Amino acid sequence: MTNKLFIGLVLSFFICANVTAQEDATSMQKGNKWEFLVEPYLILPNMNGEVGIRNLPNAEVDANIGDIFSNLKFGFMLNAEATNGTWAVASDFIYMDLGADVLERRLITGGEVGATQIAWEGSGFRRLNPWLEVGLGAMINTVSADLDLTITQIIGGEESNVSASSSNTWFEPMLIARVRNKPEAKFIYTVRGEIGGFGIGSDFAWQLQAYAGYRFTKLFQMTAGYRVISLDYETGSGQDRFLYDVTTSGPVISFGFNF
Repeated sequence: MTNKLFIGLVLSFFICANVTAQEDATSMQKGNKWEFLVEPYLILPNMNGEVGIRNLPNAEVDANIGDIFSNLKFGFMLNAEATNGTWAVASDFIYMDLGADVLERRLITGGEVGATQIAWEGSGFRRLNPWLEVGLGAMINTVSADLDLTITQIIGGEESNVSASSSNTWFEPMLIARVRNKPEAKFIYTVRGEIGGFGIGSDFAWQLQAYAGYRFTKLFQMTAGYRVISLDYETGSGQDRFLYDVTTSGPVISFGFNF
């Protein structure tokens, strides 16, 4: 998708937001009061997709929840948000340690792939009605990947072990929409969807999050749910080639503190 198309999407996004925005009386009354949420997350991630480094064949992975427990892979996230009822700004830090066995395919008879993803996303939101918000985000991804493969030679059929590693950092623009509970509700929920990349970073990137929980006190809340992060990123060629076309997903539990 071209940069011009991305700019068109952003402009359309803002026009729709301005046309459909509605201010309810409660939000207007609370418009001057900023509230803050600090929310650490834990995730048990699994990965599905392809990783390619240098001239090695692409490695296909498909790790289920059982594989994650056996390899003790995990992730940590920290969300921080400030809102005044109409506007919100948020910061989301992500760390995930991923690993899985490589699926057998032509030339590849075994191996392992490991990846560490560190990401930070800053975003801003505009509340359109009591339950819907739209926003823009900017995500910076750093992925370090390691491949250890067992490859069968085309001529002779002999097996050899090869390995390679690479680390890349890139930027993702994101369009975001989320549905969430009204402010001050005891039963809390969030459904958040994002699309981005647009060839500026990944060819295409998307996220989906769904959480539900309860606010026990004015200070403390807990939620649980599921998160999916998908990146389709490729850069370079030859010895500089790096492919990370992976969807990472898993159950999440979070602990929120309101101020």
